[in-house]
Amino acid sequence: MSVASVKEFLNLNAPDIDIIELDVSTATVELAAAGHGVEPGQIAKTLALRIGDEIALVVAGGTARLDNKKFKARFQTKPRMLDFEDVERETSHPVGGVCPFGLPKPMKVFCDSSLRVYDEVVPAAGGTKAALRISPERLVALTGAEWIDVCQ
Repeated sequence: MSVASVKEFLNLNAPDIDIIELDVSTATVELAAAGHGVEPGQIAKTLALRIGDEIALVVAGGTARLDNKKFKARFQTKPRMLDFEDVERETSHPVGGVCPFGLPKPMKVFCDSSLRVYDEVVPAAGGTKAALRISPERLVALTGAEWIDVCQ
């Protein structure tokens, strides 16, 4: 269902982008970088967070880490990761396959500036073996994301 929802989203909004499905898991940054032949920083990991009463997604470079001080300065609260069980229920994507595409309901998406150092990034595409290649600017345009700086 999850990869299918991403395919549907892409068919409607970016039919020129193909989903890449590998025979091996890409559920971690290291596995994804090796599988796609890119630097770990090019893996666009999507974090599902509770920000106040809302659930939002933060897409960041694979080697970036949330900076609690920057996050709190931006959102006036500490970052709180969703519980493992809540991730798939809220995003329709399994942990390791979470992405800002094909979501079951509108959700605020933020892209960390750590993505901007690359011409192309590789976010998951709704499954632990599925991904796509996209420029950070197009990622922002397709998802309606806002650029932020909340990572180290």
